[in-house]
Amino acid sequence: MPRTPEANRRIREAQRAKILESARNVFARKGMDATITDIAAEAQISLGLAYRYFADKEAIFSELIKQTIPDDPTEFQKLVEMPGTPGERLAALISGIVGARGQREPLEAHQLLQHALETGAMPREVRQLLGKRYQALLMAMRQLIVEGQASGEVAPGDPDQLVAVMGACLDGLTRWALRDPEQFRAYVPDARIILRLLLPVTGENKVSK
Repeated sequence: MPRTPEANRRIREAQRAKILESARNVFARKGMDATITDIAAEAQISLGLAYRYFADKEAIFSELIKQTIPDDPTEFQKLVEMPGTPGERLAALISGIVGARGQREPLEAHQLLQHALETGAMPREVRQLLGKRYQALLMAMRQLIVEGQASGEVAPGDPDQLVAVMGACLDGLTRWALRDPEQFRAYVPDARIILRLLLPVTGENKVSK
């Protein structure tokens, strides 16, 4: 019995999702050195079938980036406004970036974003989307640092400099994840360890309460 158009549509969507999931794994490991042949092999499909769904690896990569970045300009602002102390919300923000030990999805998502920022082959619209998201992250982090300073959970000082320190730390962690993902999964620090960089000089760890 011939398949219905609806059944064919579901099959196409499932095959496309399979290609994208395989590509996410391959790009996270290899970056833009990955080939569409690598992706087809990971998905256990023929190269011809892969080309039926995507023109080239750049098209696949762009689609993955669009999936990875939430289409929500208020994403980080919602986190800023969630219940809890500024320190607790700052911890939630950092945890969402680095993930918890052994977690795979946050790591691979940020590996993809790092590759996207470093490659010159990304479409302009995707690069603009990445830039806007990064700026929104920094603004949310700054607001939480300022609120944390007011509550005594964060050390006094220029909030822009503190944001720069946290940004450099997170960038270094992401690059570590790219260089040695297995070691990163095993030893990725808890968000509260990272936040010790922001503790008041008294050493009272109010963020961990």
